[in-house]
Amino acid sequence: MSSFSRVFFLASIFTGIYIWQCLPSVAVGSQPSAEQPNRDQPANVVIIFADDMGYGDIASWGHPTINTPHLDRMAADGQKWTSFYVAASVCTPSRAGLMTGRLPIRSGMCSNTRRVLFPDSAGGLPPDEVTIAEVLSQRGYATACVGKWHLGHLPQYLPIRQGFDQYFGMPYSNDMDRVASAPPGRQAFLEPRISYWNAPLMRNEEVIERPADQTTLTQRYTEEAIRFIHANRHRPFFLYLAHSLPHVPLFRSSGFVDHSRHGLYGDVIEEIDWSVGEILTTLRELGLAKNTWVVFTSDNGPWLTFQEQGGSAGLLRNGKGSTWEGGMRVPCVMWWPGRIPAGTVIRDMGSTLDILPTATHLAGAELPQDRVLDGYDISPAMFGTGPSPRNQMFFYRGVQIYAVRLGPYKAHFITEEAYGSNTNRQVHETPLLFNVEVDPSEQWNVASTHPKVIDEIRNLMARHRAELQPGEPQLEKRIP
Repeated sequence: MSSFSRVFFLASIFTGIYIWQCLPSVAVGSQPSAEQPNRDQPANVVIIFADDMGYGDIASWGHPTINTPHLDRMAADGQKWTSFYVAASVCTPSRAGLMTGRLPIRSGMCSNTRRVLFPDSAGGLPPDEVTIAEVLSQRGYATACVGKWHLGHLPQYLPIRQGFDQYFGMPYSNDMDRVASAPPGRQAFLEPRISYWNAPLMRNEEVIERPADQTTLTQRYTEEAIRFIHANRHRPFFLYLAHSLPHVPLFRSSGFVDHSRHGLYGDVIEEIDWSVGEILTTLRELGLAKNTWVVFTSDNGPWLTFQEQGGSAGLLRNGKGSTWEGGMRVPCVMWWPGRIPAGTVIRDMGSTLDILPTATHLAGAELPQDRVLDGYDISPAMFGTGPSPRNQMFFYRGVQIYAVRLGPYKAHFITEEAYGSNTNRQVHETPLLFNVEVDPSEQWNVASTHPKVIDEIRNLMARHRAELQPGEPQLEKRIP
């Protein structure tokens, strides 16, 4: 062979190798590649839930000093929902709504006196409620709850009794079980230490660490979630990753100390952002991204009374505990490469109440037929094939309806400021009315010019009350 022929022969081999390496991967057996969705099994579902994270706490939502590159990329590769609501403006009822697709008053998981469950609570999410995990388990899904539960800490209410195969996390908020020797008032929050709270960390039904080392919670939750994804990559799975933060007291791992220009709160958000990046990277590397629906959102608005340690609602009014937009409208990012059109913004209404019906549809499962559901399948809006079916939202504070949204208009029948402030409760004979599509800050009352809209909303509220059957109250129950 001549020298020219030898060079040509070698060049042809290398060119062929290069072309072969650049070709799209092809699924082999049960292992889908990063480029090929697996149509042989239902979609995986991953819900990432922050605690007390505000509408304005993400860079791509407008925050000027908190850096969130992974959430920003998730939004750029996926979808932002800008009018997305939770079921309640505080932890326990909000999480009950997410898990069941039902307003928390239906399950008895709300109260005017005890807003959430506490370590001395004897109640919890009733066993006859049907959770997302229970619906998906019937379709053969592996299910895991990682992080904060707050739907009952007694054995009969824990995640593994509510459809989850495994649980790793804290049973209630990280500011509970405060020890008597901790500094009084807010001083413990200004310079928080692990020893100030005797908070438990659990695996399934066993307490494995007390007090929990809260500086490493975000990191350990992330590692546990990744182990679950690896272990179940060959079958459909549902992962509920509910971060304990940025609920006060604020903690972050050593690698995120002074990480943000926004101080301690910014450090905490940026570590949660890192966690999101780790989850999405894992899905990509395992070839699961194109068969997995991922939702990132928060359980309610920011706890504004903690000021610089309480986050931001951005342009929205008020925060956690209130039924103003800042208390119940939260950031939401959805991600599903190849299914959700990249870089899209959905301005239709959506809610955490809609996650159960949507996940049920994606899994090819059956919705419970023996109860009223308050959620909708929002996949048409998600996939760009139609509008969101949600056109209304009820804003409860405890067991009372404070406000109702119908289309672009939101009527406030009762207004009250967030918890921990001068609440200034007012009942409005003529409700305040805001067009929250043009006035999301709820500054311009247009009630006088839209009496017919108010009549429509009154009628809607009357129909809702007529069919409502409240569940047995759970939050007032206490351990003897």
